[in-house]
Order: sequence, then C-alpha cells, then structure tokens
Amino acid sequence: MKKIVCFGGGKALPRVILSELKKYPFKISSVTSMLDSGGSTGRLVKEYGILPMGDIRRHLLAFSEQNRQVKEIFNYRFKRGFLKGHNFENIFILAQYLLENDFLRAIKKTADFLKIKENCECLPAILNKAELFAKLENGKIIKGEDEIDVPKKHNGNLRIKRIFIKPSVKTNPKVLKRIESADLLILGPGDLYSSILACFLSLGIKKAIKKSSAKILFVCPTITKFGETNSFSVLDFSKEVEKNLKKKIDYVLYNNKIIPQNKLKIYKKKEPQLVKQTRIDKNLDKKKFIGRNLLSKENPIFHDPKKTIKEILKLV
Repeated sequence: MKKIVCFGGGKALPRVILSELKKYPFKISSVTSMLDSGGSTGRLVKEYGILPMGDIRRHLLAFSEQNRQVKEIFNYRFKRGFLKGHNFENIFILAQYLLENDFLRAIKKTADFLKIKENCECLPAILNKAELFAKLENGKIIKGEDEIDVPKKHNGNLRIKRIFIKPSVKTNPKVLKRIESADLLILGPGDLYSSILACFLSLGIKKAIKKSSAKILFVCPTITKFGETNSFSVLDFSKEVEKNLKKKIDYVLYNNKIIPQNKLKIYKKKEPQLVKQTRIDKNLDKKKFIGRNLLSKENPIFHDPKKTIKEILKLV
C-alpha cells in the first residue's frame, strides 16, 4: 500500500485533499502544525492549557465516515451565550482531553467516534506548546498565527521574510517515521506561511525530509492572500517552499484556468484577505510544473477535490 503524508491546516487541505484521497487504498497521514491561535481554539488553549486543535479537528472531520447528521453537529459553531464562537468538535476534543489527560489519546478517541478508517490518521507536528512568529521585510517581528493569518496590528502589504517558532520544540516522533517511509509528501493547498510552512518549523523535520526518498508535491493556491502572498506567482510559491524546506520540490500542481472576476469580487466581500488569482509564469518546466483546470464549478475560485486528486493519482 502506497504511503502518503499530507501537510497543512485550515480549510483547504481537508476539503480538497483529505476528503477525496481517503476513498483510495493508500495509507494517509495528515500533519498539522499545532500553532493556530485564534478564535475558539485560542480561548480553549488559554483556559485549559490544551494544545490548539482548530486545524486538526478539520482533518478529523474530513477523514470521518460518520453520517451527515453527526458531521453537522461536530461542525456546529455556537452563536450566543458563554459558548459563543466555540465549535462543538473543539469542545468534544477538550472533554476527551480532560478525561484522558493526554492529547494524543483525546485525538484517537475522537477519531474512533468519527469512524475514521485505519488507513487514515491525523498527526500533530509537535506535542509541546509553541508560538508562531514572522519577520517582515522591514525587520518587524509579528507574533501569533492569527495575526499572521489576518493582519490586524501590522501592515499586511509588507512581505514576510521568514517564519519561526518559540520555544524550539521537537517534532512528533510518529511524524518523522511517516516521512521516512513515505512514497509521496503533499504540501497544501492552503495559506503558505500560517498553514503549510508552519508544519516544518520543529526540530528534526527538515532533516527527515532531506533524507526521505519520497517525491514532494506542492499544490499551489489558486489565489494570493493579503499579508502572506501578495502578488505571488506560481514560481514565487515554489521558490519560497523550497527555500523553507531546504530541498527541491518534484512537482508543482497549479490551476491554469482564469477565474471570472465577478466571482472573485463576490468572494472578496466575504473574505477581504483574498487578493487576486495566482500569476502564471511563462516558460515553466512542464516536467515539474503541472498546469490544469482545477477550479470547482460550485466555488470557482477554489480547487475542485475530484479534479485535484485525479492529477495526484497520476503521480502516485
């Protein structure tokens, strides 16, 4: 059975990759950075000392074989009262953690309840608390995944030069083992710094990737994001990933279909941080850069899961 390790967080990776890839006979491990710090997750981390579960809970739900009603309940976000803003699945994981006094067991218990198959697993990149930082082009240091994700206190027009974590922590040993035995590593799609590259900041992980014989596939975002990837092209994304991984990528899968401007304007009203379509560079190496129409008919600024996985299957 082919072994695939997927890296990222947020909404994109679970929706585009995990929910569709699980239908195929692969051993799939999904890895999240465990550095998300906003919203419900941030509040529960401060109040209970639990590791952040905002991203890993989306991975769990994407792998779930539970019925639609259970999934809807787990995805429910309270709208008023003292639970306002909290997601039910976060509360469920917290309850398991308080009962078990062990974060990994809490994730395993949640996975069991959600009927996740044995060939799929959700892994935290780290098992200790750490904070994400970004250094901007003017030298200013930004603290917190939520601030990097959506600029509120800093100028989002300034380019990110590098990201790092404090304190320095070791990678989850199980993640290192999965990288060592993997056939394919999939990065993204998702926010470049706060979601994808944040997975590779703990001690030992870059060394493991450098040693690994697995092919590396980067699924390039369809659109750029204010504060992280303003005016990025496909090549810009690729170079930044390689700079941070300290290793060459084997494949870059990108969308080459033009996004209708009227559709982009509609989504920008909902999510103002979305900037514009990722620029496509001329004369890209066709062996490495794979351009396809990856857009969804329902949400024509985002990846279509079936189209994306169809291209990934060719590489596997």
